[in-house]
Amino acid sequence: MSIISSFFSLFKIPSINELKKGDIPNHVGIIMDGNGRWASKRKLPRVLGHKAGVEALRRVIKLTSKLGIKYLTVFSFSSENWDRPKEEVEYLMGLFVDCLSSELPLLNKKGVKIKMIGKKEGIPKKVLKSFENAENKTCKNKEMVFNIAFNYGSRQEIIEAVKKIFKAIGEGNLKLEEVDQNSFSKFLYTKDCPDPDLIIRTSGEYRISNFLLWQGAYTEFYFSKVFWPDFNEKHYLRAIFDYQKRNRRFGKL
Repeated sequence: MSIISSFFSLFKIPSINELKKGDIPNHVGIIMDGNGRWASKRKLPRVLGHKAGVEALRRVIKLTSKLGIKYLTVFSFSSENWDRPKEEVEYLMGLFVDCLSSELPLLNKKGVKIKMIGKKEGIPKKVLKSFENAENKTCKNKEMVFNIAFNYGSRQEIIEAVKKIFKAIGEGNLKLEEVDQNSFSKFLYTKDCPDPDLIIRTSGEYRISNFLLWQGAYTEFYFSKVFWPDFNEKHYLRAIFDYQKRNRRFGKL
């Protein structure tokens, strides 16, 4: 192979079948960032960026299933996002309700189990009811778990876990000496999920923004400069390919 061919091979995006021959992550987390900037760049209202972001999520869910990834966790609305302009927040609430309703039949048919992870207090009743309906209708599905981090903040999640542990100890259901990393994880929103192998963040930001802090202790990170609405199959495949080249030592040699 020539030097030029070797150089261009670095940018080749492998096919799904080629990727499946390697190490496929069991759990992928995604910080879907850049909707507003995507819209501003096009001189569009910010809300249209969120609408376009839904299409990107559809693409990612479909490819996640094809790759055989069993867990997908997306950061959809943080506990800090309530401070955004009222009109934007109201639009987002309506968008969540509409999407949960319209996408549910297909996700259910594909065997996707939907779970909301986040603090339920403070969520508008109509939105919470939509999440609960989606969870109830898909609770027996086993092909893939789709975690939607909504009204979510990892620090708050950890604080709530500590409070639950104190309560369990006080009620005699847990002994102090039984508290370790494994038992602590069982008090988190993600108690039924393995830790993420890979977390992807779009839009060129290099931070994790209070997302899966405990769970991501040994997670591989991939940062893309692409705004979330433009994140497509080739970008996702590139992230998985990059992950497969990592040497995950977990503190060992």
